[in-house]
Amino acid sequence: MKGTNTMSKLFDLSGKIAIVTGAGRGLGKTIALGLAQHGADVVAVSRTLTEVEKVAAEVGTLGRKALALKVDTSAKAEVDRMVARTLETWGRVDVLVNNAGIDIIKPAVHYTEAEWDQIIDINLKGYFLCAQAVGREMIRQGRGSIVMNSSIAGSIGVKWLVPYASAKGGVNQLARTLAVEWAKSGVRVNVFAPGYFENVMQGAELIHNEEKERHIREWTAMGRRGRAEELVGPVVFLAADASSYVTGQILMVDGGWTAA
Repeated sequence: MKGTNTMSKLFDLSGKIAIVTGAGRGLGKTIALGLAQHGADVVAVSRTLTEVEKVAAEVGTLGRKALALKVDTSAKAEVDRMVARTLETWGRVDVLVNNAGIDIIKPAVHYTEAEWDQIIDINLKGYFLCAQAVGREMIRQGRGSIVMNSSIAGSIGVKWLVPYASAKGGVNQLARTLAVEWAKSGVRVNVFAPGYFENVMQGAELIHNEEKERHIREWTAMGRRGRAEELVGPVVFLAADASSYVTGQILMVDGGWTAA
């Protein structure tokens, strides 16, 4: 029994304050609720306030506290206000999950400059701004865990994803570099890289068809898309003391896609 209690504490987030960006829907919502189920109080962040207010209410039903904030994570002033509100409410931040994202799928020759800027700003610049602002507080505290949502497209070539893949490759390097820079300050930085999940992210709806599904089943070793709840375990692991000696790593959560 003593061993069981020790093991459970490795994944216990009780008393931790976790910021989750892009928490209003899809994978971000599932992650926010999963962190709450493991004991964390949650700052749910999205560009759509009504969405994160609903998520905050669900966190409340799990017996945890929540703060819903409307934030454009690509805007420094809004990110700074996000951190300030978190500190005003709880006095610290223990976990940051950088998850906000957008995609536009098309051949490389057809992207506009505005589309490139939008995807890079949200998927990469926003991750840096949030990590920078939260990282300052974690360094001051002497501990913290930053977890970033990347993609298999950040490590392998996937057609029609040039700006998205470039951003996610940048996220991988952002995490590695911050991990090295902040390790001795007690701040860990890691990445989880999903493959194809049942959730279809904003901007990818038009290419969700049976031909695409057949391709995914054939190339994923497990023969299916992942379920949103299957990301909770990896994120909790990276956020919790279970991964206390893990930093600068990319955890593939892809059903074996990149192993094939």
